[in-house]
Amino acid sequence: MKTCLAPDANPTKPKQPLPVGAWDAHCHVFGPAADFPYAEDRSYTPPDAPFETLRALHDHLGFTRGVIVQASCHGSDNRAMLDAIARSEGRYRGVAIVDGSETDEYLAEMDAGGVRGVRFNFVAHLGGAPDLDVFDSTVDRLADLGWHVVLHLDAQDILTYADRLARIPVPFIIDHMGRVKAQDGIEQQSFLALQQLMENPLAWVKVCGAERVSVGRRPFEDAVPFAQKLIELAPERVLWGTDWPHPNISKDMPNDGELVDLMFDFCTDPLLRQKLLIDNPMKLYGR
Repeated sequence: MKTCLAPDANPTKPKQPLPVGAWDAHCHVFGPAADFPYAEDRSYTPPDAPFETLRALHDHLGFTRGVIVQASCHGSDNRAMLDAIARSEGRYRGVAIVDGSETDEYLAEMDAGGVRGVRFNFVAHLGGAPDLDVFDSTVDRLADLGWHVVLHLDAQDILTYADRLARIPVPFIIDHMGRVKAQDGIEQQSFLALQQLMENPLAWVKVCGAERVSVGRRPFEDAVPFAQKLIELAPERVLWGTDWPHPNISKDMPNDGELVDLMFDFCTDPLLRQKLLIDNPMKLYGR
């Protein structure tokens, strides 16, 4: 089982201040394992990355609010995420992982606890595609809650699951720019398919995870044209987040302050940054 590197403990201060009200729309909490054990069938073991550390990071970087995304190392045990949201005094919202056995009452409890969506991992190194029957049945339950679905895909999956993506009846978010590979160029088939997908008014995309798109060396500038293109295509349906504490990074560990600086390169227009960092996440997570 892979043991993950710890995040950079010394994030720089962003060169430009974030606007008041900015959201980190993709971050995680891990453990602490003594209180919230990791799933026995996990594919990796992260270092503890608790609520207190995340909150201090957001204070340092200048984020007002955040979205804690349940990661696969905790499986469908969402307690660490729910605990962090409860302790945040309204600052955080969440995206859960479910296994299909959840009752309506439990989903309603998670909604009351700040959850606004569910996430499915299709990525090969995290175990590959989920049970597609569970996926379909879960997605069908989300509309009544006003939730969305987050899809963590490998680039090829955008093509493999194109028909299924087209059938999703609620807003859905593609994580990390679809994990396209910068080395394959802006004209690669997977990125063209992602651009086409963004014509769907229910499709959203996170223009983060530059370290996963890049060939792997800081400051990950080869991810810039991909993010810029997606922001240009769908300025009303893009989100950005740090992805702290950056699980499964085997190349260059990002510095979160530098990632904020890179986001300013992604989105140089203040009006578009207002959408990216404030208006768009408010649509999905503001209530």
